[in-house]
Formats: sequence, structure tokens, C-alpha cells
Amino acid sequence: MPPTVQGLYFDDFPLDEEYVSPGRTVTEADVVMFSGLSGDYNQLHSDAEFAKNGPFQQRIAHGALIIAMTTGLVGRLGVIEGTAIAFTGLEWRFRKPVYIGDTIRAKLKAVKKRPVGAEAGMLVAVVSVVNQKDEVVQSGEWTVMVKRKPTQ
Repeated sequence: MPPTVQGLYFDDFPLDEEYVSPGRTVTEADVVMFSGLSGDYNQLHSDAEFAKNGPFQQRIAHGALIIAMTTGLVGRLGVIEGTAIAFTGLEWRFRKPVYIGDTIRAKLKAVKKRPVGAEAGMLVAVVSVVNQKDEVVQSGEWTVMVKRKPTQ
């Protein structure tokens, strides 16, 4: 894992170098608060009796909750802190369920760069979310507009 860095500019962002975030445990409070915030009270997330007879035998976290947590975990890496201009898109896959009590980490690797002018560039990164067993639970590509290094 590379050392912690703060706010890489587009020009300095290395391709194919993987950054791994610290872990974060998904809690009951996270799931309850996300249900309230999103209005998603699907029984797979909110009804223990229903969920125990379902495909996962217990409640699972909302997929969108894990995406939201992943943005925070990537933020904790610091690599786009102060240099990100806009999150412009994603392609995303839900691979495995995330259960209450699972600890997740984000892995980010820039795979493509394209300048879009003197002040910014588009960065495409492969992002994976892994659980405490190092199983990929969600993954995809994020596209982020990042500041270019100021010219002197």
C-alpha cells in the first residue's frame, strides 16, 4: 500500500497504483439512519423476521448505503482531497451482500487519465469494496474531474 498522500493533482496521479482505505464497520445505526434518510424500508433491511426466511437469512445493508460509505472511505485516502472538482459518473456492480457487523474497506486504482483543458483532467478509477474476508462485495469504475497542477 502506498503511503498516505494529500490531494494529488491530475498530472501527478499515478496509474495502476492501488490505495486501500482504513476499515469501517457497518452498524445497525447506519442501516436504520439510511432507511430514514432514503425512505427505503425494504424488509430485507428493516424486518429481521422477514429477512431470516429470505435468501440471506438475515438483514443486509442497503446497496446504496455501501456506495455512500465508499465515497467516505475514498475520501479518507486523501488522494483527491482538495483536488477533486466533480464526481461525474460511475458504473457499479453489487457482488455480495453486506451484513450488519461487516467491516468494509475501499480499494482505488486509477486506470485512465484524459486532460480536458489547462485546469482539469478526467480520471477513471477502478474502485472495489471488500469485506473483512477480503471478498469483493461491490465494485466498478468511477470518473472524477481533478484539478491540474497550477502552472507557475
